[in-house]
Order: sequence, then C-alpha cells, then structure tokens
Amino acid sequence: MADAEFETQLQHARVAAEASRYDEADAAFARVLAHDPDHLEALNYLAQRALLAGRAAQAAAMLERATTVEKGSAELWKNLGFARLAAGDAQSAATALDTAIGLDPTAFRARLFLAQIHEGAGRMREAAVHYFGAIVAAQNQGLWLDEATTPPAMRARVLQAMDFADRYRRVTLTDALAPLRAKHGDAELARVMRCLDIYLGEASADLPDSRQRPKFLYFPGLPTTPYFDRALFPWHAVLEENVDVIRAELLEVLREERGIAPFLGTNALDRVGDQLAGTEAPPAWDAFFFYRHGERYDENCARCPRTAAILDSLPIVRIREHAPEICFSLLTPGTHILPHRGVTNTRLVTHLPLIVPDNCAIVVGGEKREWREGECFAFDDTFEHEAWNRGASTRVVMLMDCWNPYLTEVEREAVTVLVGAIGDFNRAAGIND
Repeated sequence: MADAEFETQLQHARVAAEASRYDEADAAFARVLAHDPDHLEALNYLAQRALLAGRAAQAAAMLERATTVEKGSAELWKNLGFARLAAGDAQSAATALDTAIGLDPTAFRARLFLAQIHEGAGRMREAAVHYFGAIVAAQNQGLWLDEATTPPAMRARVLQAMDFADRYRRVTLTDALAPLRAKHGDAELARVMRCLDIYLGEASADLPDSRQRPKFLYFPGLPTTPYFDRALFPWHAVLEENVDVIRAELLEVLREERGIAPFLGTNALDRVGDQLAGTEAPPAWDAFFFYRHGERYDENCARCPRTAAILDSLPIVRIREHAPEICFSLLTPGTHILPHRGVTNTRLVTHLPLIVPDNCAIVVGGEKREWREGECFAFDDTFEHEAWNRGASTRVVMLMDCWNPYLTEVEREAVTVLVGAIGDFNRAAGIND
C-alpha cells in the first residue's frame, strides 16, 4: 500500500468511525493495521471493538502490542487494564491500571477499576485510597458531583466508591489516634475527634466568627480572634532580645542575595495574579527559608548560625511535611499580597519585623496593624488577610509558624498525628495536600 493510499484508508477509517459506520471503520482500520502492524490508533480502535464484542483476550493482545510500541501512553495502559480485567486476569489488569495511573494521576476511571480489583482481593486500604483518589480526580474535572455530572451507568458504582472511601478513611484516621486515646482518655481528645468529624464532613464547623474560614482543618472550641495577646507567647521575648543578632545575619543574606527565592514559587503575575499585585514596579514577595513544609534548609541555616540556633530553641510547630514554615519574608516596594486565607487554626503565624519602611501594613480579619521593628505579634491566618509595602524600600519580617496557644499538649500531639495520617492517605490516593 502506497503512502497516499495508506493515508486515504486511515482517513476513511476515522470518518466512518466518527459517523458510527462501525463495520466500514472496522474494515478500514484492519487494512491500516495489515499495512502497519504497530499503528497505535488502529490497534487501540480495533481493541475497543473487540472488547465490545466480547473478545477480551484479542483486545488485550492488541493493547499489549500497543503498549510495547508506546510505553508512555496512559490511555493505552488504561485500556489494556480494562481488557485484561474483562478477560478475567485481575492481577495483570491491576499492573496495567497502576501503570496508567503512574503516567496520569488524574485517570479517575483507571483508579476506580483498580480500587475494585483491590477490594475484590481483600486489600481494603489500597481499595480505599484508590476509590478516594478516583472521586477527587473526577470531581476536580467537574464530574461525579451530582446525578447530572455522573453517567447513569456509573452512578451505582460511584456511590459505592464514595461510601467505601468515606468509611475506610474514617477508620484509618481514627486508628491513627487510637494510641493517644488509650493513653490519655477520650475526654482529652474530645475536641480532636470533633475536629476529625468536621474534616470528614460529618459535622458542621459552626464557626463562631464568619471572618474565619480555614482551607484545610478547623479545630473547634478555640478562642477566636485575628490577633493574639502577646502574653500568650513568652518565647517572643527570645526573638525580641536577639533582634539585632538576627537582623545582622539578615543583612549578610541581603548582601549576597544567594538563597532568596519567590515565596510562592514565582512572582510572575500571569501565574500568581490572584495572590500578588504591584503598583509602580513588578511585585515581588521573596523569602530566605530556614524551614519549608517541615523541611530544614541546612545550607541557609548554616549561613545564619546564630539565628538558626535561636529558632531551634523555640517551641515551634513540627508536623511532618507540613510545618514549620520559617523564613525571612521580603516584600519589595509597591507589592501588595492580596487577601487570602491559611489552612488551619491549629497553628498561628508569628512575625518578627526586622526592616520596616514607612507605609507598610498588614490587615487580618479587617483589622489593620503596622509592623514595628523588633516587636513580635501573632495572628490567625485562617482569617482573610493581606499585606502591602507602599514605602520606598524593601520590608523584611521573620515569619514563622507557631502552635495556637489554646491547644493542650495532648491536642498538639494529636494534631501532629492526624495531619500526618491525612497526608499519608492523600498521598497514597495521588492527591497533593
């Protein structure tokens, strides 16, 4: 078959398939495949037709050939998984579906069927995380939100997946807290368990202040205020007593500039325009991190050894892969950090102002405060907050996470365990926290 004839045959196959003239399309794709046995489009189409006709083994053989030719196609691996499953080979189907998900974590149908395979084999944890991952991935794409966004043939299966994931997720997270409940008693963990109920959507948050809306985890029963009484943080005195030491190391960092990076990963307005704005110059919110998402930046700490030693002496939040977040936070002239909210009221944000030009301020819950060099304050960032520098030079504060002082020691330990367990479950489901 000449090249021109081949292209004509391929186009004929596509047009016939699009017009639902399947017998015609089948014959045309078969001729394409006879000329090019590795043609991926023909292999995939004819495999789907074979699967619909009940010839699962033939479909699987075609798709195995296709995935040998193109190992990086999530769609082909997903289809191979479905074909193998239809052929009764659940173990090989799981391998193919797992490969598809590795190539495309948003492949929700692959996750759904892989979850069913795990459930059938009694692997309940694997089933739960894949059911949950399938639901989240589908809903992120506007599907499975209600009856209108769920195909009728899928509704029963999707509802079963939601029920299974919800039940097992509760079991997993409750089990993670069980040792603490056994050690300290249910009364000590009562607010934590209520927090879990709210997180799982099984209880209403009943937020006492409408200005407060945590994006991730709400802990009930804590006094609610945008700014906190400094008497609750005796360790702030350590920072204030050492402000000159900390500022001196900051100035060395500013002289070298090495290690300073955009706080949000970028300052490009086309990517963070909902978080930053600028007036006279391009906005820049930069940071020199000592810790980020709980990870210690050893090189930066070594460059500011006295500051790092002071930080290590403080009762800061330590939650695996989440906290602390500690940095020199730099806001250039004309930069406005637009209103936004934080993730949880279990931790607060402390600022130690180090360099503060005129016309700089922060607003938390509608309450404006101006930074004063050397004076710490703490605020709840689950209240909407914003900050700006309308001055002539860069503003720098040391920013750090700290525990909400109204949590008990037992509750802090429980929150650490709970957030870690949520992260483990979500990561297994292919979901970023």
